Amino acid sequence: MLHNFRAVSLSHKKAPLDIRELIALDEGSCRQFLQTLKNFIQATDILVLSTCNRTEVYYTSDADYSHEIVKLLGISKGIQNISQYLDYFTIVNEHKDAVQHLFNVAMGLDAQVVGDMQISNQVKQAYQWSVDNEAAGPFLHRLLHTIFFTNKRVVQETSFRDGAASTSYAALELVESLTADIANPKILVVGLGEIGADVCRHLQDSDFTNVKISNRTQAKAQILADECGLQVLPFEDLVEGMKEADVIISSIARDEPFFTKEMVSRLNVLSYKFFIDLSVPRSVEPEVEQIPGVLVYNIDTIQSKASEALQRRLDAVPHVKQIISESIAGFEDWSKEMNVSPTIQKLKNALESIRQEEMARYMKKLSAEEAKHMDEITKSMMQKIIKLPVLQLKAACKRGEAETLIDVLTDLFDLEKQHAENHG
Repeated sequence: MLHNFRAVSLSHKKAPLDIRELIALDEGSCRQFLQTLKNFIQATDILVLSTCNRTEVYYTSDADYSHEIVKLLGISKGIQNISQYLDYFTIVNEHKDAVQHLFNVAMGLDAQVVGDMQISNQVKQAYQWSVDNEAAGPFLHRLLHTIFFTNKRVVQETSFRDGAASTSYAALELVESLTADIANPKILVVGLGEIGADVCRHLQDSDFTNVKISNRTQAKAQILADECGLQVLPFEDLVEGMKEADVIISSIARDEPFFTKEMVSRLNVLSYKFFIDLSVPRSVEPEVEQIPGVLVYNIDTIQSKASEALQRRLDAVPHVKQIISESIAGFEDWSKEMNVSPTIQKLKNALESIRQEEMARYMKKLSAEEAKHMDEITKSMMQKIIKLPVLQLKAACKRGEAETLIDVLTDLFDLEKQHAENHG
């Protein structure tokens, strides 16, 4: 019964961004979709995970519901013919593979930026939604807690989460170090290329509260500002905004530098002003740095910082995989033990009912004090009798031989009959 954990995955590995955007679910939709799955498929331990890089459903069931899940996803997203996108999905029907897949995702091994820190929090959130919707059983509880424990080990024992391994995150770390001594620094993001937009998303999750964004097409800036809770600076007020800003992050796409030495020198810089240029070709003229108090950082500086961090993470991958293997081995032992726990319970019940019957025969002849002693002695005897079969069962589990022992015990103690009588 326990070896049927499955996964349905749509991720950056097979699906381009426009397909992922089409199928992505926000928090409300994830919660709603969990409820839909509970109503429409015979499954337990349901987990729905949706991030910018993946939308995945994990579930435990004897039947393969992958096509139904994809269809239900299409209905919930209002996509008429979702089967046209079926090739973008990965179906994982092997229990072991699905467990391994969730571990790899949660640790950031499968992330676009290896070791991405956000993913472990997103998995925690997804688990919380399962718990809230009563879609998590003992198996999922144990699996996710094993994953969280593994994540702690990865953080403590490896350099897998060290440093900023994405360019946009490295840019944010640079802003943090440049403004460490400035109270409530003013940040201005100009131009919204892909990296610029990513930096805005990172700024949304940071401690910076004074962030403005500006773009030639104001509507584009407004959409991103609404998404990230930032302010829009009209493009015609750019010079005013630059005068106020401590840090100017530029990801303007054009052939010639936008920020020239002549333009920046007119700002009359009184204290430090930092330019972070994320554009290729460069949008900040190198000569800008000749202006007193102005410092320029370009994409090479940031990317070399990001690639150093990425290399450290890649070097740590074998260690991370080893930690995951250890965790999965321990989890599998527990899963196997779960298979024998009903038999252990039946055995305990069978012995308890024999004890109760025998006690009942003598109770009338005993004083309260004697009855109490007899209860204690018989309980202690029962625990000693049951201890060895339980240990043998658990050992047989690890060897994968529990089935035979379960059959022997069931016949020896007539456990099926006993169970039926107790529940009859």
